[in-house]
Amino acid sequence: MRKEDMVKLISAEGFEFVIDKDAAMVSQTINNMLTSPGSFAETQHGEVTFPEISTTILEKICKYFYWHLQFASGKETEFPIEPELTLELMMAANYLHT
Repeated sequence: MRKEDMVKLISAEGFEFVIDKDAAMVSQTINNMLTSPGSFAETQHGEVTFPEISTTILEKICKYFYWHLQFASGKETEFPIEPELTLELMMAANYLHT
C-alpha cells in the first residue's frame, strides 16, 4: 500500500497504529482532521495523536473501524466489547463520532 493510503493513530502512551485511511475515515472526527483545508499537521503528515485515549482503547477502536467496513452493510454481526472497557470505549467513540 502507498503511504498516502495509510493513517497513523497515536495513543496517549505513544503507541502507533498504522491503519488503512478508509478504515480511519469511519470516524467523522478523524475524517475532519485529515480532510480539513489548510496546513494542519494531521492533514500534511497523515497522523493523529489522541492524548486522552489509551492504547487499549485505541486498539479496540481500530478493530471496530475494520469491523465496520466489513459488516456495516447489514449483516447481523455483533462487535465484541469486553465489559471492563465499555465506559472508556463509549467516551472515546463519542469523541470520535463513530
